Amino acid sequence: KAVNEILRDMRQPYCMNRLLQGDVGSGKTVVAAIALYAAVKSGHQGALMAPTEILAEQHLRTLEKLLAPHGIQVALLTGSLTERQRRDVLAGLQMGMIDVVVGTHALIQEDVHFRSLSLVVTDEQHRFGVGQRSILRRKGIHPDVLTMTATPIPRTLAITAFGDMDVSTLRERPKGRVPVKTYWVRHDMLDRVLGFIRREVEAGRQAYVICPLIEESDKLDVQNVIDLHLQMQQAFPDLKVGLLHGRLTPAEKDAVMRAFASGETHVLVATTVVEVGVDVPNATLMVVMDADRFGLSQLHQLRGRVGRGTHASYCVLVADPKSEAGIERMRIMTETDDGFEVSRRDLELRGPGD
Repeated sequence: KAVNEILRDMRQPYCMNRLLQGDVGSGKTVVAAIALYAAVKSGHQGALMAPTEILAEQHLRTLEKLLAPHGIQVALLTGSLTERQRRDVLAGLQMGMIDVVVGTHALIQEDVHFRSLSLVVTDEQHRFGVGQRSILRRKGIHPDVLTMTATPIPRTLAITAFGDMDVSTLRERPKGRVPVKTYWVRHDMLDRVLGFIRREVEAGRQAYVICPLIEESDKLDVQNVIDLHLQMQQAFPDLKVGLLHGRLTPAEKDAVMRAFASGETHVLVATTVVEVGVDVPNATLMVVMDADRFGLSQLHQLRGRVGRGTHASYCVLVADPKSEAGIERMRIMTETDDGFEVSRRDLELRGPGD
């Protein structure tokens, strides 16, 4: 249904401005790939913009797998390309040798020119400013715009009610996906959580352990990710424990993610840089420390990192919330794993925002 709505819009003489919202892991990337395929087959080019390099690289791998067999040239444009690689990609786009480009904000720099850009897809639209999205749009002659989001955030709900966007919704998930079971525990049960991590790893699976801040701050007594990493190494001296946070260079982040994706690292300790789009089907356990410091949509995104394969998956929220709202957030997370429901409850808790 979503694909048909999008293709119908793309055939019209006016510009498409459509929002594709689907829950975590419902297949938005596949829908985007079909739309990009249609754009290329009509003799034009397509672009997909993602908020982080990790995510852009992952989309590149997915799109190459889906589009390359049909002879479609897919390229990557991010800030960490060498000058030479970047020049090659820019030339390829301008001459039309590259059909689809996947990238980060690097796509909207002034020296990026397309031969004929007819479709712009932006992923995780709430991470980009309105200005950033419109710059990319101006690089084509009135290209169609498809925006994807896994968090039907209140602001998006407002845009849909009052704005100029048509909405396509993916309500179901691919066959064989097992719903993620969510538990909320207090800090004093941490030993049991560690035992749970150990059991999953011994069964051949992997786990994420997420923590809110990078370094200690006196104001917030939150365990920082570096301490947490040490603690996990001490708890599991025989396992490989990775560390991922925003202060690492892109190359370091990439190496850490690759080690986790290939199964070499058993436990990944990270800040919310893993929040969007990271896809490791073998990871079945998501432990979130101080979970009451995260918003509902963030927690839902984090939970969406597991349950991407066929194995039963779990999300454990470790928190001692002080406020009524914090307790309510934990309760909502354990009651539902439907992003639309999470979003509706979030709207009730917080109001629509500005």
